[in-house]
Amino acid sequence: MTQVAKVIPLHGGANAQRRGGARPGSGHPAGRDLGGLDLDAFDLPAQHTAADGFLDDLRRTLIDQVTGTAEFVRRRMTGDYDVDDFGFDPHFAENVVMPMLRPLFDKWFRVEVRGIENIPADGSALVVANHAGTLPIDALMTSVAVWDQAHRPLRMLAADLAFDMPVVGTVARKAGHTLACHPDAERLLREDQVVAVFPEGYKGLGKPFRERYKLQRFGRGGFVSAALKTHAPIVPCSIVGSEEIYPNIADLTSLARVLGLPYFPVTPLFPLLGPLGLVPLPSKWYIEFGTPIPTDVYDDAAADDPMVLFEVTDHVRETIQQTLYKLLTRRRNVFLG
Repeated sequence: MTQVAKVIPLHGGANAQRRGGARPGSGHPAGRDLGGLDLDAFDLPAQHTAADGFLDDLRRTLIDQVTGTAEFVRRRMTGDYDVDDFGFDPHFAENVVMPMLRPLFDKWFRVEVRGIENIPADGSALVVANHAGTLPIDALMTSVAVWDQAHRPLRMLAADLAFDMPVVGTVARKAGHTLACHPDAERLLREDQVVAVFPEGYKGLGKPFRERYKLQRFGRGGFVSAALKTHAPIVPCSIVGSEEIYPNIADLTSLARVLGLPYFPVTPLFPLLGPLGLVPLPSKWYIEFGTPIPTDVYDDAAADDPMVLFEVTDHVRETIQQTLYKLLTRRRNVFLG
């Protein structure tokens, strides 16, 4: 680190009084003045060191940002990035999508992640999670957890509505997500991807606040069939905190029907405050990935056996529900955790 010397007068005064003796607390021996020059004066004050360090860090940060932005633009302009058959663009996801989501994850919801070691380092896995919160922010936060802590992209199966929306649909594709259908799920799992599904769908996402953390029906077990056919382990995922971001106190079903939406929620802040009411409340979040449930113990016929599908689906659902109850008992406060 660059040190700045302070110029000291070479005549008497305070310096003259110190000659022949050590400065109190300096730890230097006597006689550090040569021809009237106090060598102790060349010691850099602590406040200057701290200021210089801050400026150096700021300078490096700015240089890194400029360099990173230039490199991002260069790669986008030259086509130096890969896109798979589903439209997944890892370069775009890492440099655009994730930086947009991380402030919500780290600062707003202060998400604590547990059991991330249950996401395999390689090979396929099917993450099955509860779904709530009016808007699918829980899915986005789960994708950040897996991307940053398991260092793998989470390929989410989303509803058709997400891909029908302008801009949102394009970004969702580039972030690695695809339609919630059996062929896409099976293909991704066969390609050793980590896939996520939210079996409650709109029933969970738009349920009233009074039913918070009570899992809705998991459908017919289509996700279990995909896991059985590909022998991918099922990782139960329990999310606490999403229910409180938009407390759904009513549903304007008639208006929802007119707008072609699955529901039109009324929360304490929306639509009363207009766009401001879309700001999620800063609840404290916990995401826990449970012990993987193996599927390679079943034979090939199990994927088409309704009894096996029901049994595995019920086991996954019960595991998530019990974990939700456990996390809720540990939480002291909705917003403080």
